[in-house]
Amino acid sequence: MSGKYDLERVLEILNEGGTILYPTDTIWGIGCDATNSKAVASIYNIKERVAEKSMIILVRDLDMLKDYVPDPPEIALELIASVSDPLTIIYPKAVNLPQNILAADGSVAIRIPNHDFCQALLTAFRKPISSTSANMSGSPNPYSYRGVEKQIKLAVDYIAPFEQEKASRPKPSTIIKIDKKGDMHIIRN
Repeated sequence: MSGKYDLERVLEILNEGGTILYPTDTIWGIGCDATNSKAVASIYNIKERVAEKSMIILVRDLDMLKDYVPDPPEIALELIASVSDPLTIIYPKAVNLPQNILAADGSVAIRIPNHDFCQALLTAFRKPISSTSANMSGSPNPYSYRGVEKQIKLAVDYIAPFEQEKASRPKPSTIIKIDKKGDMHIIRN
């Protein structure tokens, strides 16, 4: 399955536990197999980020979401169906994911991207991909490939060769946290 995105090479990198630099539906991100704890740890090292700060993961659709959040709250399903802008939801509990991609309380941040490359990759890979901003911890978010620091570009195993001239959305996704009682809290708008 090569084609437009050279998915064979990207899949090879991800299956080997490597990291990728890629465009998303929001900003440029660093990704890896979100189910591989060693790959996740390598992203923390690349970003010089403390492990206590969890990462967002991307899933293809609601079916894939349910593999990692067994009983998503009804409010989450309603939000996903009704919101057109990028939306990350923090779920109170996750399964089938390594501890180092979860927050200290066991919650997980997940987004279903509306982005051709991300959807093609998630469909081909059949597992979630981590998605954390492609910057050193504490540095500004990269809204385009040019905004990605050289140190990040040199540290990843693969750089997506497309959308490098295009600026992405002007901001990261909205983040909403759903607590164990099912109450909703806006974390980032």
